[in-house]
Amino acid sequence: MNQSAASSPCDEPWVDVSVPIRDGMVHWPDNPAVEIVQTQHLERGDPATVSRLSLGVHTGTHVDAPAQFLRRGAGIDRIPLDRLIGPARVLDLGETNRIRPDHLAQIEIHPGDRVLFKTRNSRFWGDSRFRADYTYLSLDAARHLVERGIWTVGLDYLSIGDMDHGAETHRVLLAAGVCVIEGLDLSGVERGAYDLVGLPIRLEGLDGAPARIVLRRRRPEPTEVR
Repeated sequence: MNQSAASSPCDEPWVDVSVPIRDGMVHWPDNPAVEIVQTQHLERGDPATVSRLSLGVHTGTHVDAPAQFLRRGAGIDRIPLDRLIGPARVLDLGETNRIRPDHLAQIEIHPGDRVLFKTRNSRFWGDSRFRADYTYLSLDAARHLVERGIWTVGLDYLSIGDMDHGAETHRVLLAAGVCVIEGLDLSGVERGAYDLVGLPIRLEGLDGAPARIVLRRRRPEPTEVR
């Protein structure tokens, strides 16, 4: 849905589509594991409970920065916030294992759109092991989105690109200024129009950051009566 789309906020509840961060959770194979240690705890007689969190910045639900794949690319603290706040669409692509341009050919995509792809990946968050057979965005589909001026694209697993050639898919998107959200859990939402609010942690100059992403269903404007 582009910036001028005829829709308006409603009283629908906000839905959290972020993956909870937990000790030992699934992560990209060569990335740091997630470790949570309670260095102090009330039950041990300490004055407060204090936890230490160790993880990679591309853990769970996160936003990629151009700096991840582009030399001299912007860090995550320089991502324009309007890429992550505003109208968005959830598109349900079902059981496909690769998002191709023909999947997108019948979808109207306008400059400034924010699109989140719901796939079979959202079922994988219940698995304790990394799933190498996840659905991904093909390089040609990434080019298709860039040509149409998309602002933001999201996917429901740990990488938007495939295991072998995902770096090039990222470069195509990030070089064009597309904001990339990865690691969404869209199992609790249906396809349609939503309000999107997403804020990555403000990590100075880094290549990405975990983010809290929430959606709220939108409704069309009532038809004007003359």
